[in-house]
Amino acid sequence: MRYLADLLTGARFVLGLLLLLLAFVGGAAENAFIIFLVAELTDAFDGTCARKWPFPKGKEPKYQKYAAKYDMVADVLLAAAQVLFCTLQVNWTVGLIVIIFYVVVCGIIELIVYGKLFGHPDDCTAGSLTRRNFPLAKKIILTRRYLYTICLGVISAFILFATSWPLAVKWGLFAFGCFIFVFMWFFLRQRRKNISRDAVEIEKALSKRKARK
Repeated sequence: MRYLADLLTGARFVLGLLLLLLAFVGGAAENAFIIFLVAELTDAFDGTCARKWPFPKGKEPKYQKYAAKYDMVADVLLAAAQVLFCTLQVNWTVGLIVIIFYVVVCGIIELIVYGKLFGHPDDCTAGSLTRRNFPLAKKIILTRRYLYTICLGVISAFILFATSWPLAVKWGLFAFGCFIFVFMWFFLRQRRKNISRDAVEIEKALSKRKARK
């Protein structure tokens, strides 16, 4: 069971590649929607599995050192594949707007907060906002995640209504998606105190440094 979280992350990476393939070669919106839904389920449960069945300290596999990076790459690949599918196969205007948001807005936030692209609270530059003012950096990252979640919801809705499923099925799935969105919204709020494994320790260290001054 200790490897379940890693298997779920790996499955999300594979599904992201499959969705990316559908975006370029063409594929049914039904398949794209199902692939993305299954991939998002792996994202919802891999963190829970990692916390419930952790590796004993000192006995973690070597690749676990980069577990956060693997998870992030899988998330980025899946989001990029979904947006590209919408852009190339469903609605290029909506897809282009979301791509601009991802690249420009999220890129600027990454550089400000972490001092690098694809950074992390425990993998950032010395001059980054995370090191200088972690509470503010945390609020900015969470705001970005809220916007990211909204974008995923909008893209998913466009792909859903591009399917050939009966209208009742589309609206039923749309309602279910709204429920999941609300759940994710509150789930992200619960992550305020623990963005990463080392986030709390970073915040404590910054507080001690301020107290000394």
